[in-house]
Amino acid sequence: MAQDMPPPPPAPVEEHRFPCPQCGADLRFDAPAGLLICDHCGHSHEIDSEDGRAGAMHELDFEAAMRAQLPEAEMEVTRVSSCPNCGAQVEFDADLHAAECPYCATPVVTDTGTHRHIKPGGLLPFSLDEGQARKAMTDWLGRLWFAPNGLKDYARKGRRMSGIYVPYWTFDADTASSYRGERGTVYYVTKTVMRDGKRVQVREQRVRWSPKSGRVARFFDDVLVLASRALPKRYTDGLEPWDLKALEPYRPEFLAGYRAEGYTIELPEGYDEARAYMDQVILRDVRRDIGGDRQRVHNVNTSVSDVTFKHILLPIWMAAYKYRGKSYRFVVNARTGKVQGERPWSAWKIAFAVLVLAVVGGTIGYFIAQNQ
Repeated sequence: MAQDMPPPPPAPVEEHRFPCPQCGADLRFDAPAGLLICDHCGHSHEIDSEDGRAGAMHELDFEAAMRAQLPEAEMEVTRVSSCPNCGAQVEFDADLHAAECPYCATPVVTDTGTHRHIKPGGLLPFSLDEGQARKAMTDWLGRLWFAPNGLKDYARKGRRMSGIYVPYWTFDADTASSYRGERGTVYYVTKTVMRDGKRVQVREQRVRWSPKSGRVARFFDDVLVLASRALPKRYTDGLEPWDLKALEPYRPEFLAGYRAEGYTIELPEGYDEARAYMDQVILRDVRRDIGGDRQRVHNVNTSVSDVTFKHILLPIWMAAYKYRGKSYRFVVNARTGKVQGERPWSAWKIAFAVLVLAVVGGTIGYFIAQNQ
């Protein structure tokens, strides 16, 4: 009887650390300079371009991924720690034993857990440094009149923000849709009606419906889907748009000095969200094709082909503060400086505003009464 084949050896764990050749400290990728820089001794180091993956990015076949038939070169294993509060899977340095989750400031004890996943195919490098991101955040808070002054000062003088690469999926697909519906043409008729005992003529709007069927086709390019559950989607959606045309082919060196989150939304779920977006766009195309003044869509039958995807990383600066017992999270698009986060409210500022409005309203009411 044939013996079972032994399982293949586990893939090696990739450590995204790059020691300085002069002093041994960790190098950091500096996006404006395009170099690896040592903050300890000032040494700079160019990124080695000999890696064969440094060429143009390429799409991966979705059906092959669903059959678990992606080439082994497209997979990697990284050391991650899972936050017990928000569930983020964030990479930490191997020699770090305790830290805070950059998403929610929850204490995290790092472990030796690993995460096998599809390797990123591209990323957008950081463009803003930590100081620029902090200024964007504090300027945003400064425009919120009802935000507590103490939180503004705390954010301005608080600990450093965390630079994190957040995982996303992008999907490409060819679609062809046939539909059945109705086109509505608005017209008017004049009618005579009685109003206040008098006969008056009024125009009444009506719609004439006629059947309509046809086909529409669209190619979708880089439909973007968040692959993380650590942040509210309204925050990450608010950081868009991203300049995806500037994506760089993935190189581990780009991660030097930053953290990277492993995806927690798997590829099939990401594709379902992408398809929901595609269906909305196709429905708009159908309504436009039907034309007329009004449209009724009874049925849309869409065939999807040549589905491909990429796993990409997008850069954000993250701040998580606990102020007077409450957690506040702020995220900054590390390319554009756009800010999203919890909108803080100051109880005394709101009470003061209500009091001022009451006084102003009472004063106006008094003068009106006097004039009458």
